[in-house]
Order: sequence, then structure tokens, then C-alpha cells
Amino acid sequence: MNGNWWPKLLICIALIPCIIFFGFFVMIYVSLMGGDKFYVPLIATILITLIIYLIVRLFIPLRPRIINMSLLVLLLIAGLVVTGYEINRAYHNSISTVSEQGVDVSEYEPFQKNVKIAALDEPSNLSLEADLPRLDGATALYPLYSAFAQAVYPEKRYDPYDSEVMVNTTPEAYTNLMTGKVDVIFVAGPSARQLEEAEQKGVELKLTPIGREAFVFFVNAENPVKGITTEQIQNIYSGKITNWDEVGGNKEKIRPFQRPEGSGSQTMLQKVMNGKTLMSPPLKDVVSGMGGIIEQTADYRNYKNALGFSFLYFATEMVQNGNIRLLEVDGVVPNRNTISSGEYPLAAEFYAVTRNDDHPNPNVDQLIEWILSPQGQELVEKTGYTSVSKK
Repeated sequence: MNGNWWPKLLICIALIPCIIFFGFFVMIYVSLMGGDKFYVPLIATILITLIIYLIVRLFIPLRPRIINMSLLVLLLIAGLVVTGYEINRAYHNSISTVSEQGVDVSEYEPFQKNVKIAALDEPSNLSLEADLPRLDGATALYPLYSAFAQAVYPEKRYDPYDSEVMVNTTPEAYTNLMTGKVDVIFVAGPSARQLEEAEQKGVELKLTPIGREAFVFFVNAENPVKGITTEQIQNIYSGKITNWDEVGGNKEKIRPFQRPEGSGSQTMLQKVMNGKTLMSPPLKDVVSGMGGIIEQTADYRNYKNALGFSFLYFATEMVQNGNIRLLEVDGVVPNRNTISSGEYPLAAEFYAVTRNDDHPNPNVDQLIEWILSPQGQELVEKTGYTSVSKK
């Protein structure tokens, strides 16, 4: 062992911890920015490569040019991998989504200028000035119960997130009702998990049907498939059918998106499955408010081979995405006529849900009675839903 060995060892002892220390903090930063599944392993690989390069460069008698060229080639490959990844991610992000988070609820806020909500042609038969029932519900039904509030409540500002007329997701609305934060929620029927949660909290839910709506499936507008059957839907979402050519389309793998557990549309899908096992949904990484990475159900992204679902009003009126096309189900087109006639097989009621408490808000029953009256049902129809009288 010659005298040059010790200085080289000291250089390694000094540099390797520095490389590891620097790389560790870079990986933490990248992870917090949401790149843990791609960039963290890549950075770790580069760190290991640098350490190996340092050891080989100092201790193995190879020509420096060969070692340096090997490192440059590896770094070039890493650069090409990063470029390919970013191009693919940019393409992915350029594809439009259908998501409740993409809806501007301020367009449906009561008593505001240029809002899109329906209005009665004459004054409401019910007018509330005090003890206003606190309302909440699903995004897709906000235009409807906002119209109820504009007809019956006193004119003022109703913040969509902090007032007597709020809007949330279906799971949040059910939680707010069960914890007593609101008096009435406007939603699809509860999921099995929500019923179990209510039972655990000792809350009895009262469901009053106030309208009907079609549960619809949609695809990219360029998809040649025009319709599917209920059985095919079950087979797709259970994983038995995996390619569009099995239902009359192109030879492309089906990308069946789902909605978060407890949402109204996901609960409806579970009912459509009729006991068949629902496969796991596509997931996406999300940076949480605490800086960590969580996985959540991915929003529908309009790939050419995608399949998504929602309710008719939300999919056609609130989103207004001309790049998607609704599918016939069992040979029937989803529209107001086929919902009213009962022809469309996946029509379902939606509800005003309350708690069966001993001391409810004194105006809750009045409000629901009015919603079921001709005026309330007129607003259901004007908004774009089907009234319960047309069953």
C-alpha cells in the first residue's frame, strides 16, 4: 500500500458525507413538491453514481478519460429520462378533466348579479325571515337549493362556504348534517359507510325525495362507442372487460375512472354494480396541506380510451365540456324525457336529507313541504332536473 492511499481515503471520508447530506435535503425538498415517485429515486441513483465515480476515480487504476466519459453518459441518460418524463407529464396535464373542483360555484350564488340559477315567475308562497334552515349539499345540486334559498330566504350575501346556504362534497355534507352543523342537505342517497357512520353517531337520517336525475356514463367524443349495457358497465368496473373492442370500440385498453368513496356518483356506481366487486380506482399523488404526499382517487381525465360517470345535469350543464359524449345505456339515451318516462334504466331520486331530532329547526318542515309544492317542483324542472311528480 503506497503513501498515496491515505490522502485519497481522507478525500472520500470528507466528500462522501457531503454528497449524501446535500442529496438528502434535495430529496426532502423534491418529495414535498410532489416528485417523490420519480425524482427521489432518480436523485438517489445519481448520488450513488457520484459516490461510485469518486471511489473509482481515486482508487481504481483506469484512464480518467474512460471514467469521465462513463459518468457523462450516465448523466446524459438521466437527462433524457427527465426530459421524457416532463414531456409525458405535460401531455397528461394538457388533457381536460371533469371534476367538481373545476366548477365555479359563485355562478350559482343566490341574490348575486348574472347568476345562472332558476327563478319563479311569481313571488314564493313561503317567505322565511328568521330561523333560516342551514343548507348544504353536493356541488351538482347547489344550483337547485340556491334557487330555493333565493325564492324563500331574505336577500343578503350567502357565502358558499360559510353561511346558511353552503356547498360541499356529498361526504362533507353528510358529516355536517350528522354533527349538527347544518339542518338540511341536498344529496344523492347515503352510501353504506355513511349509514354506518350515522348509526355510530346515533343519528337517524330522514330522506325526502325531491327530484329525479339520470346517472350517466361518458367517453371522449372521438370514441366510436355510442352505448353500453348495464351488464357491460358491471363487467368493466369489476375488471372482467378491459378493452374497448369487447364492447364494439377500438382495440384500446379501457381507463375506467371512479369518484371518491362516499360521493353521490360513486355510491350510485356501487348500486349499479349490484353486488359485483368494484375494482380499485385509479389514484393520483396529491401534496397535502401539511406538505406530505397522499394518494386520492383521480379525477376523470379525458383520454381517448377513458370512461367516466356523473349525473346528467352536472355533466351537461355545469361542466359543459364539448369533448365528452354521453353513452346510451341499454339502448336508451339519457335525457329529461327518458327520465320522466322511466325508460332510462339508471335514473335515481335525490333527496333533502334531515335528522330525525326531537327539536329540529322549526322552519325545516315548512321548507321541505314548500319544495314538494308546485312552486318548489317548478324550480326543480327549471333548474334542469326532473320533478318527483313525473315518476
